Amino acid sequence: MSSAVPPVVTLFEAYGSGAEEVGPRVAEALGVAFHAQAFSSEQLESPQQHDDGILSRVFAAMGGSYAALDGPAVAMAQRDDHELILRNTRWVTEAARPGGVIVGRNGALILAAWPGALHVRLDAPVAARVERAARTAGITPERAARRQRREDGIRADMSIQLYGWDPREPTRYDLVLNTGTLHPDACADIIVHASRVKAAGSP
Repeated sequence: MSSAVPPVVTLFEAYGSGAEEVGPRVAEALGVAFHAQAFSSEQLESPQQHDDGILSRVFAAMGGSYAALDGPAVAMAQRDDHELILRNTRWVTEAARPGGVIVGRNGALILAAWPGALHVRLDAPVAARVERAARTAGITPERAARRQRREDGIRADMSIQLYGWDPREPTRYDLVLNTGTLHPDACADIIVHASRVKAAGSP
């Protein structure tokens, strides 16, 4: 792999697919930073308790039932929409410059033409995702199931409303991996190899 192309990997996961296990392994192997989701499951589950100000602006910009959770006045929503997109796009671009593994944040769209960037979606059957999420987060399966139903919808809606793309569309990715049948180590190995191959063939 050419040293002129720092490795960049974007990950988008369905809730409970194990990005928090796979991503750091990939980052360590590639020697780059790992960047987790912008909003945690705890924030999305209880936005009013865990909001840093940005999440309420995202919900307001998305409109509809999300806006009722909290946020600025409706008159500010359109301005916030533009500012949020610029802010996130700038953050993702800057994070990619030295190389990195970026989870969510619409990275696959923003970095679609980034030289050598590998775009990966992690998924698994719902039952497997709920079981993993409950185990890794230390919560009940019932709570994990509620999070799964809510979070999968919210994360997709954020991308659709703010960026106009559906991150669940498989053709957006170079790889789609089933973490229900592949161990995190195996997923990481596959991603690292694919990243090196793609980066080596980039201009």
